[in-house]
Amino acid sequence: MLNPQQMTKTIKPHYDNLIIGFGKGGKTLTAWLAKRGEQVALVEKSDKMYGGACINVACIPTKALIKKAEEKMPYQKAYGLKNELTSFLRELNYDNIEKLPAATVITGEASFVSPNEVLVKMLRNKEEKRITANRIFINTGSQPFVPPIPGIDSAKNVYTSISLLEQSELPEKLVIIGGGFIGLEFADMFAKFGAEVTVLDSADEFLPKEDEDVADEVHKVLTGKRISIVTAADVQRVENTDGDQVRVEYKDKTGETVFLQASALLVATGRKPMTEELNLEAAGIKTNKRGYIEVDASLKTNVPHIWAIGDINGGPQFTYISLDDFRIIRDQLSGADYTSVEQRNQVASSVFITPPLAHIGLREREALEKGYEIKVARLPASSVVRARIEGDTHGLLKTVVDKKTNKILGCTLFCTGANEMINTIQVAINCGLDYQMVRDTIYTHPSMTEAFNDLYALI
Repeated sequence: MLNPQQMTKTIKPHYDNLIIGFGKGGKTLTAWLAKRGEQVALVEKSDKMYGGACINVACIPTKALIKKAEEKMPYQKAYGLKNELTSFLRELNYDNIEKLPAATVITGEASFVSPNEVLVKMLRNKEEKRITANRIFINTGSQPFVPPIPGIDSAKNVYTSISLLEQSELPEKLVIIGGGFIGLEFADMFAKFGAEVTVLDSADEFLPKEDEDVADEVHKVLTGKRISIVTAADVQRVENTDGDQVRVEYKDKTGETVFLQASALLVATGRKPMTEELNLEAAGIKTNKRGYIEVDASLKTNVPHIWAIGDINGGPQFTYISLDDFRIIRDQLSGADYTSVEQRNQVASSVFITPPLAHIGLREREALEKGYEIKVARLPASSVVRARIEGDTHGLLKTVVDKKTNKILGCTLFCTGANEMINTIQVAINCGLDYQMVRDTIYTHPSMTEAFNDLYALI
């Protein structure tokens, strides 16, 4: 593979296109533009982030660890294999761009000087380069948000989802602040490796966006793995104790003060945009109240030749959304038809606990709130033959159908294979298929997908 330390391409003062950030949308756009013969500079501030957050510090390493935990591999061995995988993918992504004659990877920190000019401080020699471009695309992504809890910045053994993945030792006791999807994935993963886990969730209810029956089922499965889940927890303070432990002080739902001591604390309280170093003011780029870059339906900022791709534009924070952002921009530049987020179909999501929790469309409560007349079907995962073969019969399959049109309004799958199965329902919804089509399709046997025969037969 190419060695980033031995770059031979000369950095030019001007490019047709300048892309800031090596994430999914940015790298895919770079390759597409370069293959068209347009000169592209791809600026990435860290040589540990070639390929973007997903490959290096998010979806890929976490899912690799989750898989090894399910296989009951010791944590340290799984940690080493995770690092090998991310290193391989990082180098592969660098090679895939740098080998293109019209593309240049520049490792350095970019900040705007004007709407058309960016200053890049090179990582290795601290040299500064000024680059102008006809078009600029911002793809810097997001990072963990750490709330201003007293002591949280100064205490040791306090981690984000990124820094905890860098720890080679399994924490014996882990406290997680945040009961969202990231917090639950880490809770489930570390519990499977053998850690004692407590989740402190500020919400009054567990998974408040989910229907009650689904949330109850997930709660039952997670707590069955020795994961303690505390709702309505108001964290007051974080501090260290003797013995290099971290202590968390919180008030429970009754107002009583409770102290928890652990070997590690994970802060999983959401994410924030990575805009601090960009000097957006110099380019006149507007941001919203949360700090994300404002874009229109075509992903353009208020500056006509500047776009924002992926997490940084405040849309859904999924790698596959960043890829779809690329498609929207690609079609704008090539004169094709898919040019607006308003044309985007419904998108599924998945939480990689074990079993996975996947969803698309409206939940039962949401459909009723919108005034739909609905039919609802529920199927226990234990009734699916393939789930019994896999040895994981936990969970629930649930779907919501429009009573008047027979269209699928939504589906939630909490079962083994849910992260793959939900794609079938996504296609059905976006193609406007009646639920009977899903019900009567001939699926391979024995498969998890054939559970749709039984689920939709209950409508």
